[in-house]
Amino acid sequence: MEIFGIILFVILVTAVTATAAALLKDGRGHNPPINSKEPWSAFDVPSSPYWNPRIY
Repeated sequence: MEIFGIILFVILVTAVTATAAALLKDGRGHNPPINSKEPWSAFDVPSSPYWNPRIY
């Protein structure tokens, strides 16, 4: 019965270690920086909503 506990403990430690390693390594150097060249604009979108309760 103790052998099953030891095997379970080894599997648990391996899973926790692999998860921690993946979380620490994930995303480093893979995401390019976001460069905005033009300011954002909505062009000719109206400043008031299309549906307005005052219409009805």
